[in-house]
Amino acid sequence: MTAAVPPPEPEESHDLGITEARDNLADIVNQAAYTGSVTYISRRGRRLAAIVSAEDAERLERAEDAYLAGLARKALAEIEAGEPTIPWEQFKAETEGDR
Repeated sequence: MTAAVPPPEPEESHDLGITEARDNLADIVNQAAYTGSVTYISRRGRRLAAIVSAEDAERLERAEDAYLAGLARKALAEIEAGEPTIPWEQFKAETEGDR
């Protein structure tokens, strides 16, 4: 097993409006890929998205997958231990406002 290599420290982060980001997309992508910088894309002052390196996005996806797998294992263990469950329709009704 190899030791995990920490990610490089990003050069910095930037906030850009959509128009400016579109006009400079190639440069923004290169900065993300080669320096690790993060560029937040905003509209009317509200962040909508971010451009990050593929490596950072993949790392985030792996961390999210591991977290969700842990939640699933915990839920299955609770079911196997006899914890009560609720019907899907009840769950949907109770969580619909969470979106």
